[in-house]
Amino acid sequence: MGISKRLDEARKAYRNGDQKAGAHAHDPKVIAQMTAEPHGGAGSQYIGEMVYGGLDGIVTTFAVVSGVAGAELGANIVLILGLANLFADGFSMATGAYLSAKSEKEYYDREQTRERWEVEHYPEGEAAELYELYVNRGYTEEDARHLIEIQTRTVDRWVDTMMIDELNMHRDERNPLVNALATLGSFIVAGAVPLLVYLLGLIMPIAPQTSFFVSLGLSGLALFGLGAAKVFITERNPIKGGLEMLFVGGLAAGVAYLVGALLKGIGA
Repeated sequence: MGISKRLDEARKAYRNGDQKAGAHAHDPKVIAQMTAEPHGGAGSQYIGEMVYGGLDGIVTTFAVVSGVAGAELGANIVLILGLANLFADGFSMATGAYLSAKSEKEYYDREQTRERWEVEHYPEGEAAELYELYVNRGYTEEDARHLIEIQTRTVDRWVDTMMIDELNMHRDERNPLVNALATLGSFIVAGAVPLLVYLLGLIMPIAPQTSFFVSLGLSGLALFGLGAAKVFITERNPIKGGLEMLFVGGLAAGVAYLVGALLKGIGA
């Protein structure tokens, strides 16, 4: 049983109030076996980017569709603006996700290098910092000294301790490029949903009003589904999450439709 599987079991036991399952997830033998096994599930690190990227893709693209529909413009305009928004916003989000993750890694590495230099050059001062941190957290002076003696036995452990206890920083193991690609892919795939019926209209005639209502229905289903999928991140009620996202997306689309309706004569 890997770490992620054991955590899933513990969370499920907590949600269900299952003490037997909870005891199994916290059995020392199970935990020992878990630490001895390779830890997989790297893809789960990117679930958040995929879900939220998909939600943004649907909301922003359907907002464009709603605005054009409100302005009573043609299906070709929907496709032009919708696809332009889909790829431009998707690329923008992916770039932002890449730069953000890369910057966080660079900042962590810079602070880690500084802490290592301080540990090597000012060990007494760094130990004194840890002592004050532990005492302020409620440890006795004896316990604080004992903890410091343990944490400072190796330089690597000492530096990691300073990063967590002093700076409250944890290394983000996600790959910035994979992070960006996960965001881009989910944004484009989910964001294309509101445009599917308009793409179909290129090969067969579909009335504009029919296209809009079909797009509305598909977008609503996709919004609800992705909102419910947030349960993998938030562990909240999937129905509540789906309805919440459906409301937010519907509100954004309603605003866009209203703006389009108010300005529909501006280009005449």
